[in-house]
Amino acid sequence: MSKPLVHTPEGVRDIYGEEYLRKLLVEEKLHHTLRSFGYQDIQTPTFEFFDVFSREIGTTPSRELYKFFDKEGNTLVLRPDFTPSMARCAAKYFMDEKLPIRFSYLGNTFTNTSSLQGKLKEVTQLGAELIQEPSVQADGEMIAMVVEALKASGLEDFQVSIGEVEYFKGICSQAGLDEETENELRDFISSKNFFGAQELLEQKAVRRDYCEILLKVNDLFGSAEALQQARELVNNERSLQAVERLEELYQVLCEYGVEKYVSFDLGLLSKYRYYTGVIFKAYTYGVGDAVAKGGRYNSLLKYFGKDAPAIGFVIVVDDLLEALSRQKRKPQPAAEGILIIYEEGRFRDALEKAAVLRADGVPTELIPASVASRTAQDSAFADRIRIYREKARAHMQKAFYYLPSEGGCAEEILD
Repeated sequence: MSKPLVHTPEGVRDIYGEEYLRKLLVEEKLHHTLRSFGYQDIQTPTFEFFDVFSREIGTTPSRELYKFFDKEGNTLVLRPDFTPSMARCAAKYFMDEKLPIRFSYLGNTFTNTSSLQGKLKEVTQLGAELIQEPSVQADGEMIAMVVEALKASGLEDFQVSIGEVEYFKGICSQAGLDEETENELRDFISSKNFFGAQELLEQKAVRRDYCEILLKVNDLFGSAEALQQARELVNNERSLQAVERLEELYQVLCEYGVEKYVSFDLGLLSKYRYYTGVIFKAYTYGVGDAVAKGGRYNSLLKYFGKDAPAIGFVIVVDDLLEALSRQKRKPQPAAEGILIIYEEGRFRDALEKAAVLRADGVPTELIPASVASRTAQDSAFADRIRIYREKARAHMQKAFYYLPSEGGCAEEILD
């Protein structure tokens, strides 16, 4: 084998030590926010049947899925996206439920993207889904929860950009675009590729006035005033209703007191085709991609046998941590453990002391002292103490105890 076994494949990485402690701390803060809104935890399998993420559902393209077969010949995939799994669960376990269903979850997703893109292929996502609630208040709850969760993580400078898929679809319908052309145009507009969109519309011989409207969609972004511009640009009922929905949503977000964190972008679309209404992404500086994204998907559950509206979001924990790091807002885990070093004949004493500390909830680590005798040169012993001190700090321990063979206990509190 040409590559040493210690290396990981492209797109995945090991996380350990203080970095992993920071990740756990951020996940805990995010999860606490979701719990405070009444969301219940759910865990789904890491892999599902291929059909759960099929092209008809409108999720991740097949070429970006990690596919494999079980012994029965079924095609399975590592989940690239939580939302279809949540829809499947709702249909399976809550088919007859009439009241709103609130899920929250945490786990990893897997996307087989090109190594040239420089993106992680395995990322941790934490998210929430609100099922069987079609109201604009539900939309507002989701976006407000994203804002509160990001603030709880330590992020301060961010913006949640909000769009409405129906605004775009209304114009496409009025212009007479077929589904294939609409999807191609969606990709160009979502990537802000003005020239690609213009070329496509010219190739399809779309009427000039509709071309102008579709190309102006990318310019409809900014504060709530952008909604008035969006209203003036169109005259079809579907798009006008989408603008009205966003105006109502803005009022709800004002009630939550999070309006300073939101803006609007009528050109905001997604590669996930199952979104049917409000869509949103949270951006901050330090990372290129959105740290959170979500939207309404009122038709997705039908594929699993349950006709119910829904809205949800995910926070990409890895990207959020990267943003916090670059903004010098990394969470600092508290040093709380104890390191006990014991010399020969003091194991029982060390064990008893550790048992008391552990019973009090203090993480305690035991290490036998170096074989070299303390009667050796003082400099050698000082070096060992320095090594123990560094180890304790690296393990986020607040103190270490040294139990010499002749009895007693030396304690050092680390700053």
